[in-house]
Amino acid sequence: MALTDPGTAAPGPGLDRPGRPTAQGWDALWPNGLPRRGRLRIRTLTTLRWVAVAGQTITVLIVGFGLNLPVPFAPCFALIALSAWLNVLVSLASSGQRMATDSEASAHIAFDILQLSGLLYLTGGVINPFSLLLIGPAVLAATALPLRHTILLCLLAIAASVALTVQAMPLPTLDAEPFNPPIMTRIGIVVARVLGISFTAAYAWFAAQEGARMELALDTVHTVLAREQRLSALGALAAAAAHELGTPLATMSIVAKEMARVAPEGQMKEDADLLVAQAERCRDILRRLTKSPDQADVVHERMSLLQVVQESIAPHARRPDVRVEALVSGPLDEPPPEIWRLPEVLHALTAFVDNAVDFAKSEILVTARFDAKQIIIEVRDDGPGFAPEVLVKLGEPYVTSRPAPESLRSGHVGMGLGFFIAKTLLERTGAAVDFRNDRRGGAVVTARWRRDAIEAEPEREPFSGLDAEGVDATE
Repeated sequence: MALTDPGTAAPGPGLDRPGRPTAQGWDALWPNGLPRRGRLRIRTLTTLRWVAVAGQTITVLIVGFGLNLPVPFAPCFALIALSAWLNVLVSLASSGQRMATDSEASAHIAFDILQLSGLLYLTGGVINPFSLLLIGPAVLAATALPLRHTILLCLLAIAASVALTVQAMPLPTLDAEPFNPPIMTRIGIVVARVLGISFTAAYAWFAAQEGARMELALDTVHTVLAREQRLSALGALAAAAAHELGTPLATMSIVAKEMARVAPEGQMKEDADLLVAQAERCRDILRRLTKSPDQADVVHERMSLLQVVQESIAPHARRPDVRVEALVSGPLDEPPPEIWRLPEVLHALTAFVDNAVDFAKSEILVTARFDAKQIIIEVRDDGPGFAPEVLVKLGEPYVTSRPAPESLRSGHVGMGLGFFIAKTLLERTGAAVDFRNDRRGGAVVTARWRRDAIEAEPEREPFSGLDAEGVDATE
């Protein structure tokens, strides 16, 4: 069944184009093209350093007094005291709750690398087992700082590892002769440290980056839902307004009737009668607004399957370059069920149709099928289909294969959030969403619900003794 809607709507903001900064706002919020990760508080940096100070102090005491190894106590405790002094100075100079700038956090982490390197220099260099701790500051930088700062700090940690291989004091041992491993062993140790710093920091960077991108995508979903909730709240606001307007309108109606009763024949009488008629009309409008939800307008509370698919294709119904059709199929002896009007479903289907319009050759078909157990809505186009590398990741945020905007019918280049948001919205309603390519060509998006999950309850018939307004019809 083809839809021939009388109105043609321009492509509006899709699901990945909510009422907030997107294409232009993306560049404004994140100039480097990447979402901003969480920054470090001053208290976080000082707390980590206090933990390091405590650990270093305990280690030096155990090695020196517990194991009776020749540890250079004075320079070691001098470096540890330097860290403690810096913490005290930072705590006095600024509030612990303040967020550190990227440069400030980088300076803190660079100091920690150099201080730890100094301790390692005094206690054996890279062959000291605790040289593995140089990975820690690099990982912290990778999870919280921009890429440029992370690379610089990782290079500093790598340079420290290499320098400690070349020059360091002997490792404290019980033997008279200092422990001096072969050169190949030293090379193997430093290579392991360099690879550990590089790969661990890279893993942390990509994990933090993915988390930040997912957080932004979920924030966009919440923005879309919040917008729909505000629209839904307009109904309650209208009912409240109708309730408040009822009393003054009743007074106006009484005064208008009294004016009509005493007004002489002529223009004044006609004006008074018009006031009475318009007051009655206002009362009818307010009465409809204040109906309870189970008495609300069917058009606004529920909709047929045909209405669902027609509304999803309405913006593209009269396109001359692509034909968009909507069909409903099911058992011949059963009418199509009505479902609750869910903004999530309408938004998601509209997003799928928008995407199909950009890639279809000449035809898009939106089909709704139903049986006793489930309701299925399918969006199918005759375009090239999903690319294999896109299909395996479809439904995740920031997955897009859109070409240049001038080659698209909608002219829109999204952030790769449309399918992610649409899939998330549909799953909130209990749908199972599937993306695939048809064997004959073209992309297919399918959403399946249990019928009882979205089917609207049958309308209750009024009691036979009362009419629709609750007035006794037998009188």
